[in-house]
Formats: sequence, structure tokens, C-alpha cells
Amino acid sequence: MSASPGNGAGAERKLFGTDGVRGVANVHPITAEVALQLGRALAWKVRSGNHRHRIVIGKDTRLSGYMLETAIAAGICSMGVDVLLCGPLPTPGIAFITQSMRADAGVVISASHNPYQDNGIKFFDRTGFKLPDDEELEIEGLVLGGAATAADFHGLRPTAELICKAKRIDDAIGRYVVFLKSLFHRELTLDGMTIVVDCANGAAYHTAPAVFEELGAQVVPLHVEPDGRNMNENCGALHPEGMAAKVLEVGADLGIALDGDADRVIVADEKGQVVDGDAVMAIVARDLLRRGRLRQETVVATVMSNVGLERSMAEVGGAVVRTAVGDRYVVEEMRRRGYNFGGEQSGHLVFLDHVTTGDGVCAALNLLAVMKRTGKRLSQLAQCFTPSPQAQINVVVKEKRSLETLEGVRKAIAEAEKVLGGEGRVLVRFSGTENKARVLVEGPDGAAIQAHAERIADALRRELA
Repeated sequence: MSASPGNGAGAERKLFGTDGVRGVANVHPITAEVALQLGRALAWKVRSGNHRHRIVIGKDTRLSGYMLETAIAAGICSMGVDVLLCGPLPTPGIAFITQSMRADAGVVISASHNPYQDNGIKFFDRTGFKLPDDEELEIEGLVLGGAATAADFHGLRPTAELICKAKRIDDAIGRYVVFLKSLFHRELTLDGMTIVVDCANGAAYHTAPAVFEELGAQVVPLHVEPDGRNMNENCGALHPEGMAAKVLEVGADLGIALDGDADRVIVADEKGQVVDGDAVMAIVARDLLRRGRLRQETVVATVMSNVGLERSMAEVGGAVVRTAVGDRYVVEEMRRRGYNFGGEQSGHLVFLDHVTTGDGVCAALNLLAVMKRTGKRLSQLAQCFTPSPQAQINVVVKEKRSLETLEGVRKAIAEAEKVLGGEGRVLVRFSGTENKARVLVEGPDGAAIQAHAERIADALRRELA
């Protein structure tokens, strides 16, 4: 496979990427004006039935969250729909609250792993699942004026008692903590374990340490002092080296690093070795299969996952199905074909029997349950996964043109594929959340694939940087 669009969508998308609308805060489209219209459009979509309509809003700890939260809430209220404000709460927590409170939709204000200058807006339906592409495109049409109903949408202005209100859910954190604890089987306990928990100065800075502490672990918290500007800054799932070093320093049993909105997790074993999402998927999927709880004996991964995952599953009679990049596409495939576990190398892990989206704490609890049931340390469990060498390079680009139109890039890809033959693969795609092209080369020789990746990256820079 040489190229991937990266977003899985068929139609051209002007606002939405692979994970909602995302960009630099206060620069189009992440402005208060667009946020207000997005809130109005979402409220327009849910206005059906005779009940009083409600939409949940949550955010991470970015400074710009205040601006966007206020604007979205104003748009929703102006359309005659009530708002339930959760404040800082992980993305999966908002999905849970939306479903638990029987709200009509949920809104998350977060740019996940991006730096604090960025922000994003993503939507969940009443069942806690992210909106599919076609519904996001419908919202785009309303906001940008392209939909047939856009005139009616912009003209609708409820007045007097039809204007709605916003109120805060003061116990949202407590509700979510109780839910997460319920996912850890009652016969198990974390008593006697020491766990390093890096919250990336993000949305889980309250919830994650509380969950592990209340289940009995001694928690060593890292980066739990958000100031609006320090999210993901040399910490969390994107920079797990600090967490791994702390594991060695304190002699912990496990290290857990979350990203800014806590929908992904990267872990470290007791030796301070980082264990990525592919390895965790292999460990957990094999355990589920052994216990007869992996539906269709299949795990769902993306095109970015290492071929070592497929080899690991084949050893125990399991299989891997791949999707486009983005946990939303993993979830869509799981729902469409009846699978119950999947995820991404980056640490988005989805346990569809329990949650509706990637949840870093839920994933960590499932991994801890395997450790407890088997009596094995993480370094022992991780031996079931042997990755093939991968070289990954991100290239900042000014525009995202079709790879088929880039002669130099196509030539570099073709040369790499010819050399690798059937022993490797090349994947080049544009990020759905940033102005970057992502290059991945996989094969048996680490030095050779790095050279291939660098040649492709150089070609991209020449044509797009």
C-alpha cells in the first residue's frame, strides 16, 4: 500500500477532518464565530421529538477552551436547546455523560495530542458515538450555507421562553470515575501496585489518579497541574520517556501516559521500556481470545499498525482487520461487522463492550486486569509481540495535494516498494488533523527503511513544503 487519503471520507471536507474540526485557536475555522454556528447547526439537527432537548459540552484544559465553550453554548441555546456544561473532562467521559444523561448530543472541545495553541470541536450522538462522515458533512453544509435547508437554519431564531439555558453538571467527574472503576472486575484489586500516571496536564488530571488510587494502587502522579498552556508539553502519551524514567526511579510496576484529552494511552513496563498501542492490543486481544471474549477472534487496527500485530494474533488463531487512520473508523468497522476490540498504534484502544470511543484509562484497566489474572509482569506479557522495524517521518506541508500529482514523491515510493518487494510496505498519507504528511516504511532492515523514508520525506518537502 503506497498511499492513503488519511481521513476515510469520500466527499471533500472543508471543516471536519478525521477527528472533528481542528486548527489554531482563534484562526479560521477555530474561531468563536464558527463555533457559535457549529453549535447552532448541531442543535438544529437534534431538534426532533416533543422532549426538552439537551446537549452536553466538555473540554480539555487549553486556554482557548473558555472562548469556544461559551460560543458553542450560546449557539445551542439560541436554537432552543439546553446546554449541560461538564468543564474539563476526558473525551470518553463526555461520551459517557452524553449517553448516561440521555442527552441528544455531546460536544468535546479539544485538539487531543496537539499543542495548546490548537483546539478542536468534535461531536457525539445521543448513544455516545462520534458522528459519521455524512452527518458531519450535513453540519458543514448548514454552517457554510451549502445545504438545501441552510436558509431555514439561519433564519430560525427562537424568542422569549423558547431561548434555552446552560447549567453546570457539578458531579461529572465523580460520575465518570465511578463508571471507570466499574469496568475493573470486583474480584481484582490494585493493592500493592505502584503506578506512575502522566496526565499530560490535560483533561484527566483529576479523574485518572483518582481511579487507580480508589482501586488500591499507590499512584505517582505526573503533570497534573494544567495552566492552560502546558498541555502535552514534553509529557504524556506523545512524550512517554519522562513517565518511563519515573517508573525506574520509583520502582513502579507500570507507567501510564495519557494524552491531552485522555482518549489514548502509552504504557511502560517495570523496566522502563515503552510499550505502544500495537503491543497492548496484542496482549489484550490474545487474553480476550483465550477467554472466549474476542468476537470473531478478530482485532480491528488501522493501516499504521505494525505487521507484528498480525503475526502475534496468527500465533493464537486470531486475525487483524485494518481500516483508515482514526479511531472513529476503527469504531465504525467494529460496529458494522460485530467486532468488540480494536485500536491504533498511537494508543487509541476501544473496548466496545464497555465504551464507545478510545479511552486511555479504560485501556489501562484492561491491561492491568490481564497482569492480575496471569500474575505476569508487563515485560513478560509484551514478549508476545515482536514488531517489524518501522521508520516514521512527519513532514510539515503548506498544502495537501493528491499524491498522484507529485511525480517526485510517486517515484520515491515506487523505488522503495520495488526494493522491499513482499517483505515490507510503504504508506504515505496526509494527516487529518494537522498540516503534515506522514511517511511510514516497514521492512526487515531498520537502516534501509529509514533511508527509504528519508528519500520520500525529502521528495515531499521539495514539492509541498
